Amino acid sequence: MASILDPAILTKVAKMKERVCWQHPAFRERHIDQTRLILEDGHSEDREFSFLVIGDSGSGPHPDHHPQRRIAQQMLPHLQDCRFLLHTGDVVYQVGSSEQYPENFIKPYREWLVGGDRPGQVAFDEMLFRFPFLAVPGNHDYYNLPRLYSVLVQLSRPVRKLLRLNLNPNVGWRGSGVGDAYARAFLDYLKTLSDDDLAAHLDRHYGPWDETTGGLRYQPGQFTRLPNRYYTFRYGSIDFFALDSSTFNDPALSPQRAGSSHYHQQLVAQRQAILREQQQVRDEAIHLQPGDPHTQERLDDLQAKVEQLEEMLLDIEKQANPGPTTLVDTEQLLWLRDGLIASWQDKSVRGRVLFFHHPPYVTEATKWGQAQTMAIRQNLRWVLDQVAAAVPEISTDRSPVNLVLNGHAHCFEYLKTEATGYADSHMNCVVCGGSGLSLRRQRPEGTMLYEPLGTDPDGQVAFRLVAKSQLYMGLTGHKTERRRPYSFVRIDVTGEDSPQFVLTPYISERFHQGWEDYAMDPLVLS
Repeated sequence: MASILDPAILTKVAKMKERVCWQHPAFRERHIDQTRLILEDGHSEDREFSFLVIGDSGSGPHPDHHPQRRIAQQMLPHLQDCRFLLHTGDVVYQVGSSEQYPENFIKPYREWLVGGDRPGQVAFDEMLFRFPFLAVPGNHDYYNLPRLYSVLVQLSRPVRKLLRLNLNPNVGWRGSGVGDAYARAFLDYLKTLSDDDLAAHLDRHYGPWDETTGGLRYQPGQFTRLPNRYYTFRYGSIDFFALDSSTFNDPALSPQRAGSSHYHQQLVAQRQAILREQQQVRDEAIHLQPGDPHTQERLDDLQAKVEQLEEMLLDIEKQANPGPTTLVDTEQLLWLRDGLIASWQDKSVRGRVLFFHHPPYVTEATKWGQAQTMAIRQNLRWVLDQVAAAVPEISTDRSPVNLVLNGHAHCFEYLKTEATGYADSHMNCVVCGGSGLSLRRQRPEGTMLYEPLGTDPDGQVAFRLVAKSQLYMGLTGHKTERRRPYSFVRIDVTGEDSPQFVLTPYISERFHQGWEDYAMDPLVLS
């Protein structure tokens, strides 16, 4: 039985549109763009500003430590001079359930919330942020939980404890409801309003974006909802584009490869190898010594490993049963294309930042080879190539965007793309997915990322270097010498017409049942 279910892309899109009353006549009458966010904090015109980035955080407390809370506490001093926080997705693990928001979000980030001094009284669907908390959904925020599986998990917990089956799935009774919990927590959830109430709500909370178009007003401490699962906002003359990558991450394999018996045999072999590894992890968990002070942290690692392997099984399932390319969220990709072109044509804009969950480039041990990573990269290139073709100012050695921020891989990483042959060449990529859940290692193949170009006349496969990892912070060491450097990133935007982004990774490292907090040397990106 599958332990988690990833809904189809068309289902995710349709459900999210219902929740925000997408393209309701009341929006059209008021000329409201449902992807526009207006951040009203009194500082949005400042040319120099700072913000924070976290991702993959929503793990909740561990029995003997709390990485997510540790990172939240380390960020508190930065709230004095940072303007907002970007979250790159996977807000709540394991299946984005509403029942996990109190422990896995509200309590860890209570200082961000109005009424956070009494976190037990804050409802997940009524959160009001004192400090702007701007999120995008991750894959775990969409996962569903098979009803029979959840019942078996809950009923078997006493038996598991008795038999020393130490790995307990991090699920409750419910899943995300195809992202419903995320939508209720963060989006302007409108489907329950009557037409009259909707009209009054729009008049109260939406205002002018420019002379002709309206957008949703984000007012810290008063009204802090996001207009849609993907959206854009402008701050300090920088355009930020928030994307929902869980609706353009499905593999689009060629018919020849999808129908290849050899290819399917490879997938079957990979699946069997993963199932064997899962059983080895469970066997190790059973034989851990209860009195060993390192046992609990090792159990955390093993539980994370099981969940990682489940994700790999989902990726194989997507490859084995690919949908037609029409299932990709083309509407969102075209919105991004048109938004970037318009941003370049607006001479008052001096930079562009994308943030979304799945990274197009990453050297974490399992992610680079996944079909979903390739799908994200291909779809992003499809957009950026069209932007570059439409904007003469974009040269071959200049990316259409200044910075791409992602999560999904549980680490911090900074990469720079090479000459890829596409418009994503020479692009700054930052992965910030190490803010709470158990961390993962860098791949043994190293820091260079290559793509196959095809075969030469001798039948040898030729490769192109497409990216280099400049800095990686993830799990290192073995057994009692494991180091777990959890992280968040502060980004300071400086400069005038040509902005610079100064990235400072902040690390809370877990080692020998203790913590060490420190900052890495700043990275200056231009």
